Amino acid sequence: MEYNYKAIEEKWRNLWQQENAYKTYNDTTKPKCYVLDMFPYPSGAGLHVGHPLGYIASDIYARYKRLKGYNVLHPMGYDAFGLPAEQYAIDNGIHPTVSTAKNIATFEAQLNNIGFSYDWSRKVNTSEPQYYKWTQWIFLELYNAFYNIQTDKAEKIEVLQKSFAQHGSNTNLVSAKTTFSAAEYNSYTQAQQLTILMQYRIAYCGYGEVNWCEALGTVLANDEVVNGISERGGHPVQKKKLRQWYLRITDYANRLLQGLNTVNFSEPMKDMQRNWIGQSYGANITFAIHNNAATLEVYTTRPDTIFGVDFMVVAPEHELIASITTTLQQAAISEYITYVKSRSDVERMAEKKVTGCFTGAYAINPFNQRQIPIYISEYVLAGYGTGAIMAVPCGDERDHKFALQYNIPITNIIGNHYNGREANPTKDAVLHNSDFLNGIVMKDAIVIAVTKLSQLGVGSKKTNYKMRDAAFSRQRYWGEPFPIIWIGDVAYSLPANNLPLELPQIDEIKPGENAQGPLANNTTWVTHVDANLLQPKPTEINSTPLRETSTMPGYAGSSWYFLRYADACNTTTFCERKLSDYWNQVDVYVGGTEHAVGHLLYSRMWTKVLYDLGHIGFDEPFKKLVNQGMITGSSRFVYRLQHKAHQVKSVSEKPKTSAFSFIPLVLENGDIKKLECQNYFGFNDALVFFSTEYAKVVLENKSWNEKYELVPVRVDVNCVDGLLLNVHKLCSENFNKYDKSVFINSGWAKSFNGIFSEQGLADFTKEEKDFSTFAEVEKMSKSKLNTINPNDIVSKYGADTFRLYEMFLGPVEMSKPWDTKGIEGVHRFLKKLWRLFYHEEKGLILNHEKATAAELKILHRTIKKIEEDTERFNYNTAISAFMIAINELSELKCNKAEILAPLLILLHPYAPHITAELYELIHPASKHLPYGVTNTGVAIYPTYNPALLIEDSKLYPISINGKMRTTLTLALSLQQAEVETIVLQNEVIQKWLDGKQPEKIIYIKNKMVNVVVK
Repeated sequence: MEYNYKAIEEKWRNLWQQENAYKTYNDTTKPKCYVLDMFPYPSGAGLHVGHPLGYIASDIYARYKRLKGYNVLHPMGYDAFGLPAEQYAIDNGIHPTVSTAKNIATFEAQLNNIGFSYDWSRKVNTSEPQYYKWTQWIFLELYNAFYNIQTDKAEKIEVLQKSFAQHGSNTNLVSAKTTFSAAEYNSYTQAQQLTILMQYRIAYCGYGEVNWCEALGTVLANDEVVNGISERGGHPVQKKKLRQWYLRITDYANRLLQGLNTVNFSEPMKDMQRNWIGQSYGANITFAIHNNAATLEVYTTRPDTIFGVDFMVVAPEHELIASITTTLQQAAISEYITYVKSRSDVERMAEKKVTGCFTGAYAINPFNQRQIPIYISEYVLAGYGTGAIMAVPCGDERDHKFALQYNIPITNIIGNHYNGREANPTKDAVLHNSDFLNGIVMKDAIVIAVTKLSQLGVGSKKTNYKMRDAAFSRQRYWGEPFPIIWIGDVAYSLPANNLPLELPQIDEIKPGENAQGPLANNTTWVTHVDANLLQPKPTEINSTPLRETSTMPGYAGSSWYFLRYADACNTTTFCERKLSDYWNQVDVYVGGTEHAVGHLLYSRMWTKVLYDLGHIGFDEPFKKLVNQGMITGSSRFVYRLQHKAHQVKSVSEKPKTSAFSFIPLVLENGDIKKLECQNYFGFNDALVFFSTEYAKVVLENKSWNEKYELVPVRVDVNCVDGLLLNVHKLCSENFNKYDKSVFINSGWAKSFNGIFSEQGLADFTKEEKDFSTFAEVEKMSKSKLNTINPNDIVSKYGADTFRLYEMFLGPVEMSKPWDTKGIEGVHRFLKKLWRLFYHEEKGLILNHEKATAAELKILHRTIKKIEEDTERFNYNTAISAFMIAINELSELKCNKAEILAPLLILLHPYAPHITAELYELIHPASKHLPYGVTNTGVAIYPTYNPALLIEDSKLYPISINGKMRTTLTLALSLQQAEVETIVLQNEVIQKWLDGKQPEKIIYIKNKMVNVVVK
C-alpha cells in the first residue's frame, strides 16, 4: 500500500472539521497555554511559502502542549482594516468590504490546506462591527482617562476634573500645561473645561504637521515621501497642519522600558524597543532672548558644555520663529521654511550637507550673559525635545559643520581634545574656557551645572524620550470611525451603549474638502447626530454637531486583538474578567521582526492602560516572543534588449524603441510561432529577450554596446524549472506582457543570424538547448515575481511534507532560502516512516511483538531529544532526530507497535495527518491523537526512561598505525585483553595485518583502538 498523502490529508481535515477537534473550551480547572500568531493582513495576493513559517512553528508548539495535557488556546483572525485594502479598492473599483471578504476566504482555504489546529470559532476580523465596537470602546477608555504622575498609572478623567475644581492647575496629579485657579476653573464654561481636559487625556486631539499629498488626497508617512514627492505616483507633497488624534504613549515610556525586564524577548528585540523609546537624562534650560520678552527652552544631555554654546538652532516649525525673526531676515526665513516643507523628517535627518538660516535674534547665556545667534535648520525636528538645541561645535560634528558653513567662531572648551578640524564628543576632557567649571572633568561637571541652573531658576533636571506621541488618525475611509462628535472646536463622545458607530457605505472613495477624510463626503452621516446622546451632554450648542471624519489607523484593531480571543463571542464586554484572568498573557507569541516597534509598543501600552483601569489583571501582553526569520526567494531574470537612451523600469513597460521590428508572436497549437522578422531597425513596441548564454555574446560585442544594452528583467519563477524558462507557460499566463515578445534561444538563432550579421552586430552560432535565466536570492515578494503558492507544494507533496520542510530549512528565527528541490528528501522520510507499517507487496506489517533493548534505546533517546528541542523551538534539529530514529528502526526492521505508537505521538505536532492515519492502525477505536489527550484529560505525550539511555557499548574506530580501517561496536565493560582478542579476530584487521604480529594495541576507553605494526 502506497503513501497516498492526498487521500489521507483530506480524510483527516474533514474529520477534524466535522468534530470541531480544535475547539477550545474555557475549562479553568486545567493548566492553560496560549499560543498566538501575529494575525495577517488578508491581501489579494494570498499566502506564499514564506508566510506559513511562523504559523507552522506555533502550530507545532500548540499541538505539543495539547499532547502534554494543557488546555491550549490557538486562534487565528485577520487584521482587515487599513490603507492597502482601501488603495486596492480605489485602484480596482471594488469596495473594500467585498475585496476583504474575498481575500479572507482565500487565506482561510490556504491555511486549512496546511493542517493548522486553529480554533476558528474564535476568529476575529477587525473590520467587522461586532469587533470594532470594542476597539471604539477601548478608545473611549483612553479618551476618558489621564495619566496620574503621583500614582504612575492611568485613571479616570473625572479624578482630574475634581482635582482641578478643588486646586486649579496647582494639582499634583499632572504637570500643568496652563495656569488657572480653582475658582477660575469652576467659572469656565463646559466648552472651556473640556478644552483644558483635552490637554491631559491619554487619547487626545491636537494640530500637527503631516505630509499632505493633494493629488492622492491623503496624508503620507515619512517613508512614503522621497525628495518632496510621493513615492507612489510622483506627486508633490507639502507639510500641512491638520487636526489629528494622538495617543499619549510618552506617559508610558518609562513603564514600557521597565516592562522589557519582565518579558522573554530576544535582546536585539529589546534593544530595538529601547532605542525607539530613546530614554536620555539631562536638563531643560531656559534662555532669555535679547530685546524680546520670549524665552527659548532647550533640552540637553550635556549641560556641562554650556560655555561652549556658539549658536542656537531651532526647528523650522518652532512656534517662536515668527516672533523672534527680525525684519531684515523675514524674507530669507520664509524662503528657507518653504524649502523645508518639501522634505520628510527622514530626508532631513539623513542629509549630509547642513543648511540653515539666521533669524537675526540672539539668546542670552544665563551664566555669562553672552549673546548667542539663533538659527533655524532642518536637522532639528520639532517633535524631539523642545524643538531647539544649544549647539556646541567643538563637541558635535553636525554643529561643527554648521559653524564652518556659516563662519561662526568656535569656542574650545575641551583643550587639546579639540584639534580645530573635527568635533570630539568626549565626556572625559577637563573643561577650559568654562568659568566656574574650569578644571573639572566634563562628566563630573554635569551635576554641578544642573545644580547651578536650578539655583538661578533657569533650568532643571529632566528625563527625556525620543519617542513621540503616536498619531492615531488617518484621513482615509477603511478604518474604525471615531465615536466623537465636534461642536465647533470642542469634542464630545458617544456613550458606550451607542456603539458600534458603524462605518457608512460610500460608493466612491475620494478625499473630502480641506484635507478631510472620505467620510466628509457623506454629509448625511456627518450631520446625523443626536446631541442628547453626547457625553457630557452639551450645555449649549452654538454650531452644528458634526462627526469626526478621520478614521483610526491600521494598528488600532491589532493593539488589543489578543485579548478578544479569550472571549471572542461576548456581546456585553470586550472580554469577561474571569476569562482574561484565566487565559492571561500570551505564553508564546510568534511573528516577524518588522513589528518590533510599532505593533509591540502600542499593544503593550494598551494592555497597561486596561490594566491601570482595572479591566484586566496583567500589564504585559506577551510572556515570550519568537521572531521567525524570513524565507527568501530565488528570483529569475532574463535580458531585454533596449536602446541606451531609454530606461525601462518594469517588465510591463513598453520601450519607445527596439533594436528590431518584429511582427507579434502568436500561440498556435500550444506553440509560440514567430510570423515574420523584418530586416530593418525601426520604432515599434516589440520586446526582444535574450537567454543568459546569448546575452553574453551580445554584451561582448562592441558595436552593440554603442547603441544598445541588455537590461535584466524579472520573470515569474513559476514559469522556470531550475534555470530553464518555459517560454510557452510564461507567455500563456502573462499574455498581456509578452504577446509582442521574441525570446532569442537556439531554436531561433539561425533565423536571426543573417539579420544580425548584415547589421554587423553579432554572429549567433552558439548552440543552446533551452532558454536559460539567471538567479538572485532576494526577499520573497509578489513584486519580485519569486513567490511560490503553498497550495502548489501541498498538492505535489502534501501538507505534512510542507510543514516538515519549512521547519527543516533551519532555525525558526533565522532567514533561509527556499529551494523546492530540497523538499524531496523530507518527502522520502515520510515514505520511509510509512514503510515501517506497510510493505509494498506484503501490505500491513505492523506487529505487536515485544521490543528489544536496542529498539527501546532508540525510542527513549528520541523522546528525550524531541521534547527538549520542541520546548526550545529547535525544530530543525528535532526533525533530524526523527530521521535518525526512522533510519535506525528501518535497519533493525522494527515494525512493532510498542515502539511506533509513541514515536507517532512525538511526530504528530510536526506531521499531523500521516501520524493520525498510522496511529489509527495501532488503536482503531481511538481518536485521542487529534485531540491531544485521552478522554480522562491525562496527557499522552510519552516520557523517557533515563535507565534506558545508559550506554553499555560504543562504536569504536579501529586503526592500524593511525589509519582507520574499520569500526567495531564494543561493550564498555571490556578489559584490554578482551578488546585485543576481538580486534585481532576481525576479518578486516586480519586482512590489513597480512599475517604480521602487532607490536602493541592501544585501547583508550570511549575513544579509539589503534593497532601498532612494524
